[in-house]
Amino acid sequence: MSLKRCFAPVVDSNTRLLILGSLPGEMSLAQGQYYAHKQNRFWHLIGDVIGEPLPGMDYEARLQALLDHRVGLWDVIAKARREGSLDSRIRDHATNDLAALVAGLPNLVAVAFNGGTAAKIGMQALAESRLSLDLVRLPSSSPAYAAVPYAEKLKAWEALRTWLE
Repeated sequence: MSLKRCFAPVVDSNTRLLILGSLPGEMSLAQGQYYAHKQNRFWHLIGDVIGEPLPGMDYEARLQALLDHRVGLWDVIAKARREGSLDSRIRDHATNDLAALVAGLPNLVAVAFNGGTAAKIGMQALAESRLSLDLVRLPSSSPAYAAVPYAEKLKAWEALRTWLE
């Protein structure tokens, strides 16, 4: 099993909402981009939430659009061993220092978790931080979580607008 590492956080001092995934999948790691798998609905979901056509933009423009809308992006896992892209295959993980990141974001009001693995690990990591943040569990944007229709996922993701207005 090979060692996989996350990407750097995409945040700035204006970030109000931080979205945390688990660990980039194979396609994302190969391309060096968050949510690079064409079947992953992340860019569609967050684009619908902020009102931007993110799937049609190049990667750097997507990241800038997130920052412009005060949305940050990172992963709960710093490194882990994993065959393939499924969260269920993650072994021997090391958690990112989420408490340090969120403590350094003066405008942060909420942290959202993209999927169950991110929520389980991230909520545990942030429970010790004692910071007053809203924590939100989202249905995964992953193609492995296709049993939930897009419209149902979007309804849950649209709740993020509460922290962006």
